[in-house]
Amino acid sequence: MTLTKIETEEQFNELLQNDTVLFFKHSLTCPVSAEAFEEYQTFIAEHPQLATAYLAVQEARPLSNYIAETFDIKHQSPQAIFFKQGKPTWNDSHWRIKNESLTENLPK
Repeated sequence: MTLTKIETEEQFNELLQNDTVLFFKHSLTCPVSAEAFEEYQTFIAEHPQLATAYLAVQEARPLSNYIAETFDIKHQSPQAIFFKQGKPTWNDSHWRIKNESLTENLPK
């Protein structure tokens, strides 16, 4: 499992060149986010072929805002977003980010 942290729009847009992407917004100071980040790590370990990356909201707020505005997805942290062919297909936040919910919503 490789954890990839990104901070720029360019890195994010490059990531979206993949067919299916899981993107995670993470807060470095929130205990709920820490739990969700563990679930995210478990999920990506089970799906090593999946393109994925995350941002730390405190370090990449402009990118977080860009994603929210570009895709009309209200910013939340923690937040998981699946993209298929560059378009969001599912997103959720907080305690609803579980390995099970990620598995159920993985785009086909």
